[in-house]
Amino acid sequence: MPEGISSFLKPAELGKLGRLALNSRYVVEGSLAGRHRSPNKGSSTEFAEHRNYNPGDDPKHLDWKVLGRTDRYYVRRYEDETNLRVYLVIDRSASMAYASENQVSKYDYACHLAAAIGYVVVKAKDSVGMYVYADKINASVGARNSFSHLNNALATLKKYKAASTTTTATTLHRVADSIRRRALVVLFSDLFDEQGDVVRAIAHFRKLHHDVIVFHVLDPMEVDFNFKKGAEFVDMETNEAIVVDPRSIADDYRKVFGEFLEGYRKPCAEMNVDYRMVKTDEPVDVFVRAYLEERRRFSR
Repeated sequence: MPEGISSFLKPAELGKLGRLALNSRYVVEGSLAGRHRSPNKGSSTEFAEHRNYNPGDDPKHLDWKVLGRTDRYYVRRYEDETNLRVYLVIDRSASMAYASENQVSKYDYACHLAAAIGYVVVKAKDSVGMYVYADKINASVGARNSFSHLNNALATLKKYKAASTTTTATTLHRVADSIRRRALVVLFSDLFDEQGDVVRAIAHFRKLHHDVIVFHVLDPMEVDFNFKKGAEFVDMETNEAIVVDPRSIADDYRKVFGEFLEGYRKPCAEMNVDYRMVKTDEPVDVFVRAYLEERRRFSR
């Protein structure tokens, strides 16, 4: 396997991912003929609309049945089909470096998950691009549909580690402004930032008519808070520290954390953004297969 791809995906995983597909739920714009609906009208077989006949139009597109009923000339227009452009947006802020015992870090998991999604996209002959960010955009790779391109993108991703403060909202606005055509944007982040600002940044993508998936990547201990001994908890971005007995605050923590999750889940649902929380103890290939099969069922 090429070096970039093999850094994240094992041969057994590639075999399991090879027959999957990621479909957009909305109209997209691409550069090749494919299986996704496009806002452009072309020569595919799915009827879109009528328009008045103009001199110079090909007579073969005239709708003779409408002519017979109305004695007026109309041309049939069809939905063009296009390949999908998918942009993988990966958070490399310092909080993503967290890993509880026997788990990979959130950043390593996010990279692994992004590689799996990218492989599914290119295998289906769609285009994949990538952004890596923390307090700014650290890497930007345009969307293309080849395995060599995916390999180069993943080799670029491999160069980065989780080690910086984050301004997720500001950076996501910059990413949104840089994507010129309708696409599917997939965000991989723990979303540890000002929640209202991040939600507004996600809304920016929807305002530009992008399809959006949010993979909220979290460590199981962040969600379940099953610490048994007193400990010092250190903010990985500010170095602020607090010593606490976790058992004494576990119930309050879980309540607050549940509200934190709902603070993303609810607005994403209202914006038709596909939000999924994923814990780092779940095998990537199992999660991707289950997610894509669910997405396919609900997209019918």
